Amino acid sequence: MRFSESLTALLSKSIDYAGLFPPAALSMNDAVKNYARHLDSEDSWAMGRFVVPVMRLSEFVASVKSISSHKRIWQLTVLAGADIDHDLRLISAFNAINGATARIEAIESKAAMDDEIRFLASAVPKTFRLFVELPIAADPSELICVAGESGAWVKVRTGGVTVDAFPTSVQLARFIDACAKENVGFKATAGLHHPIRSTFSLTYEPASATGKMFGYLNVFLAAAFLRNGMDMDEAVMLLEEESPDAFAFGDSGISWRAHTIAIDALRRTREQTIASFGSCSFTEPMNEIRDLISLKHSSIH
Repeated sequence: MRFSESLTALLSKSIDYAGLFPPAALSMNDAVKNYARHLDSEDSWAMGRFVVPVMRLSEFVASVKSISSHKRIWQLTVLAGADIDHDLRLISAFNAINGATARIEAIESKAAMDDEIRFLASAVPKTFRLFVELPIAADPSELICVAGESGAWVKVRTGGVTVDAFPTSVQLARFIDACAKENVGFKATAGLHHPIRSTFSLTYEPASATGKMFGYLNVFLAAAFLRNGMDMDEAVMLLEEESPDAFAFGDSGISWRAHTIAIDALRRTREQTIASFGSCSFTEPMNEIRDLISLKHSSIH
């Protein structure tokens, strides 16, 4: 299937593969095999980094060695723990030894205070992209400003395996708007398996709870439109949009209802505002966007 140029620009290298994490919670061997397979698939253009906790790097190395073919250098993003200095030593050693097959490019950590952000930013070498996960229940604008001044990007949790793990649309729009205003890039993680917002099962268990989940298209387009002048009220409406018919994907741009954004603005959004989203599945978000496009094409004809 052919994806429009605008959709390709919006989603290129957008999915950081987090198969080790819930709800998939795969073994290291299975997650590594999946990542290798996806990198060789027709959808590889949308694949981002492999997500791994720093304390599981040795396990990762052992699993990668079991793969017979390794055609490219894998790009990793690692989740650091409380002792950042210790973790940086592990990361440096990993890259020195394994850099020909897999390389850590990004480091993710958490902070809830200004000083914590500054400490992380001063500790992590600028050769890595640093993502600092922030709480967003309260207005995170000041923390985002500090991250930007420190040269860090930020990270937002957009869901989980329980209903209370999801932020409100207003909280998420406020976070994205602050990133756009402060010119600080971010990544999103959790609860973004589906392209458009709707009610879904929160896990893969038969008796899973259900809840409203944000769509990754909604989130990426909210970032693009807010960066280009959309107001908060409209961004909240976009994040809450559930109708596939409200979106149109052309080669020159993407439209949501009366709003259109050009492909060049989408590319700048990806370069400067939204890096990626973490997902424990790669096939689910890709199959669903393919189904969405097929449905829209069939409705036209």
